[in-house]
Amino acid sequence: MLNTLKTSLLATAAACCLSFSAWAEDITIKSPEGLTLNANLVLADGKSIKDGIVLLTHGTLAHNKMEIIVALQNLLAERDISSIAPTLSFGVSNRTGSFDCAIPATHKHSDAMAEIGYWLGYVKSKGAKDVVVAGHSRGGNQTAWFAAENTDPAVSKVVLIAPATWNAKDAAQGFKKTHNQDLSSAFGKATALQAAGKGGELMKGMGVLYCPGEDVTADSFVSYYKVDQRQHTPNLLPKISVPVLVIAASADQVVDGLIEAVQPMVDGKKLQMVVVDEAGHFFLDFYIEDAADAMEAFINGAS
Repeated sequence: MLNTLKTSLLATAAACCLSFSAWAEDITIKSPEGLTLNANLVLADGKSIKDGIVLLTHGTLAHNKMEIIVALQNLLAERDISSIAPTLSFGVSNRTGSFDCAIPATHKHSDAMAEIGYWLGYVKSKGAKDVVVAGHSRGGNQTAWFAAENTDPAVSKVVLIAPATWNAKDAAQGFKKTHNQDLSSAFGKATALQAAGKGGELMKGMGVLYCPGEDVTADSFVSYYKVDQRQHTPNLLPKISVPVLVIAASADQVVDGLIEAVQPMVDGKKLQMVVVDEAGHFFLDFYIEDAADAMEAFINGAS
């Protein structure tokens, strides 16, 4: 409790101090699906979007005002780097805060990649020609997936912060622990609905991700639990055409096997990795400074 309070106070203090040298604004755009999407734009002192920007995506069912995202935006601004951090909609117009598990889940893993694209389009419309796409946790996987499958000349680099890893055994065990049922049985029900042309039908009380008992459509459920090797971020790294930095946490209790999987691919140029010693998955306390330092060095270094 004391550590949490200490970290919150530090984040608040940082935001107060940095507000004198950075400019922040909540931005909204309309998606092609008609949803209002929102993001927090933080411009470093004397900078504009045209000078370059980081597009930063949060993790599973989270939002752009969570501690790690706020701290990173502030610390990057302190280092003369501007950023924009969207809140993924998950099918909810102008969503704020953590996703409400009382709302039926209709969102899909792939929705995030589409929304990253919408925000990339927004910053390009404002003159951005140098965009670093970045993401944390599941947002790191979605960022890597986007970069691997979308070549845009405006995207210069990719930063993945404790990006998600995946294997079938861990997925099954995690589902069993959270939802108290077997994944294979639940997945079978979802795919049967899809096969019957009922992918948009709600499975009452099935639960998905961190929301036990939530109503979820078959299509949504399958998108998160189908076997797709792209959900294991290291598999995507060779497919990204621009330089990539992976920032890993040595004491990460959420992402398993990331360092071991990425290390053999590191060449110091096309792919770099920084391991923050003793940091956990959310880089609490002063570990976020190390992550920001790594991003600064990578972003300002030669491509």
